[in-house]
Parts: sequence; structure tokens; C-alpha cells
Amino acid sequence: MDILSAFLTSIQSVWLDSGFASFTLGNFIMILVGLLLLYMAIGKEFEPLLLTPIAFGCIMANFPCTGFLEEPGVMQVIHYGIQYEIFPPLIFLGVGAMTDFGPLIANPNTLFLGAAAQFGVFISLAGAMALGFTAQEASAIGIIGGADGPTAIYMASKMAPNLLGAIAVAAYSYMSLVPLIQPPIMKLMTSKEERSIKMEQLRNVTKFERLVFPISSAIIISLLLPPVAALISMLMLGNLFRESGVTDRLSDTSQNALCNIVTIFLATGTGMTMSAEHFLTVQTIEIILLGLLAFAGGTAAGVLLGKVMCRLSGGKINPLIGSAGVSAVPMAARVSQMVGQKANPSNFLLMHAMGPNVAGVIGTAVAAGTMMAMLGAK
Repeated sequence: MDILSAFLTSIQSVWLDSGFASFTLGNFIMILVGLLLLYMAIGKEFEPLLLTPIAFGCIMANFPCTGFLEEPGVMQVIHYGIQYEIFPPLIFLGVGAMTDFGPLIANPNTLFLGAAAQFGVFISLAGAMALGFTAQEASAIGIIGGADGPTAIYMASKMAPNLLGAIAVAAYSYMSLVPLIQPPIMKLMTSKEERSIKMEQLRNVTKFERLVFPISSAIIISLLLPPVAALISMLMLGNLFRESGVTDRLSDTSQNALCNIVTIFLATGTGMTMSAEHFLTVQTIEIILLGLLAFAGGTAAGVLLGKVMCRLSGGKINPLIGSAGVSAVPMAARVSQMVGQKANPSNFLLMHAMGPNVAGVIGTAVAAGTMMAMLGAK
């Protein structure tokens, strides 16, 4: 009997120390959410490089008794990388190395389309404040409309760390759903004739222009908006690696090995903020809905300005490229190409759409910097 009693006591101790004893309905719901995100990433191939680690991080966040974020270890290091704004600038370094600013330099007018797409940011900001969020929280929620995950995380970590999980997940979710959300809005706001417009080939951009652009942009924007100097400077440094012609190894590392490693850490860490106690709230639902409003508003504003520019140019600009003003690079530009080609199979809008797409990356960072400067963030 003593042996049996000792065995049962041991079993009871193992059970009480296990995660099963502390497992809640909220944990179960959030694991289901993680599985749904995994299905979207793997089964439907919606941004699998981002959604897969986010989804698995969500599942990990709802394992009770792990002490992931309380005890020293790799999980805490990943959390610090998000909390102390380490990962977003490193992601921007890779984005800069992967991005061709040539279409924007060749057609500077597309900068206005990138700016117009930021309209959704301010729509969502106003809506968040109307729902009772503070100005700092509302500004972080609004930036979801730019469809720029690293900037959204950077902004949330500074302005609303308590909402970081919901904001990050909303931003990355809408980035992955660009092919589903944007086309209906684009078709609703344009005629088939407008969608069929073929644009003239862009002029060749000189190497001198390609070198001057990142250097001058980094200097001007960083001096104007110090709160986003880290993001803009790393974006432009990555592009300088790409365009200089003498730093191929650095460019390759930035856009491949480094960017892949940081993406794993950033996305997994984002998912690990999705614990049941922090995520299953009314505020989360409000943030997701506001993010959708911001994203849809930004897409619509970009297309609307595209229509205006189409009229002013005598029908030489296809309004569809305005939807690429959100900074989901290069997915939004590909969607412009896809919708345009359905209306006219001989239409090739991808490089034209990359202009506002790149402008949107810069525009979202500028919008974030403007709001941080206005609210006193550093």
C-alpha cells in the first residue's frame, strides 16, 4: 500500500505541475486560433513565411506553466527583440536590400499615391479615439492601415505596448489577406475601361539617381522625424547595399540570411504575445475591425487619387496602381497587376505599381513618425 500511495502521490504531483492542470478554455480557444492561422498559411498559402511562425507562436503562448517570458532563455530574448525595437529596423534593412526604388524615382508622381493610401491610418485613428482608446493607443492602431507589420510593431512598442499582440496580428493578417481584401474594392471603384488602361514604359534610372535617393531620403526624413530615424535609415542602408555595386555580400546577407532569421524571431515573438488573457478581450475585436477599416480606407483612397491622376493625365495612368500605396511590398503591387491583367490580358502594371508600393513603405514610416512626434514619443 505504501508503494501504491507513493506512486499515486507522484502521479498527482506530475499532474498538478503539468500544463493540463492550469489549462483554461481561453487557452483552448487561442490554440484553435493558432491552428486556423496555420491552415491559412500552409493550406491556403496566405503569406506562409509570416503566418506560420505567428500561428505557432500563438499556440506556444497558450501552453501554461512554461515561463517563456519570465525566465531567461531564447524565448525571453525574442520577446526583448520586439519590446526594445530591435527586430523592426533589421527587417527594414532586408526590405531595403530587396526593393527596387527605380519605379518611384522614374515616376515621382506615384509618391502622392503612397501618401493617399495613408488616409486609412487617420480614419482608423479617429475611430479608435471615438471608441475610447487613448491618443497613443489610437495612433498605434491606426498604423495598421499602412499594412506594414514592422512599422506597426515599432509603433505599438513605443505607444501602446499593452496592445502589441492584437496590433501586430491584425497588421500581419491584413498583409497576408491583401489578395482577398483589395480586389473587390478596386473593382467597385473603377470601370473596366479604367482597369484596362496600358501605361507607357518607365524611363531608365541612372546609377547616380539610385545612389542619391537612399542617402538623401535617410538624411531628410531622419532629421525631420527623429522618432523613425532607425526604420528609415536601415531601409535606406539596405537599398544602398543593393545599388552601390560594391557591397554584394552585404546586400545578399541583408535580404536573405539576416532577413529570414529576423523574420522567424519577429513573427514567432509576435505570435507569443497572443496569450488568452491578453488577446481574448473586446479591445482585440475593436482593433481588428478598426484595422480592417484602415486598410480598406487606405486602398480606396489610393484608387480614388489614381482616378484623379488618370483624368489629369488624359487617361495615361491606370487607377489600379493607387491601391499599391499600402506598404505590403510586393504583394499589393502584384494585386494591381493581377486585377489589371484580368481586365486586359496585355496589361503589365507591376513595375508601375511598385512606385506607389515603395512610396507606401516610406509613407507609413513618415505617418508613424509624425504621430509619434506630435504625441511626444522618442
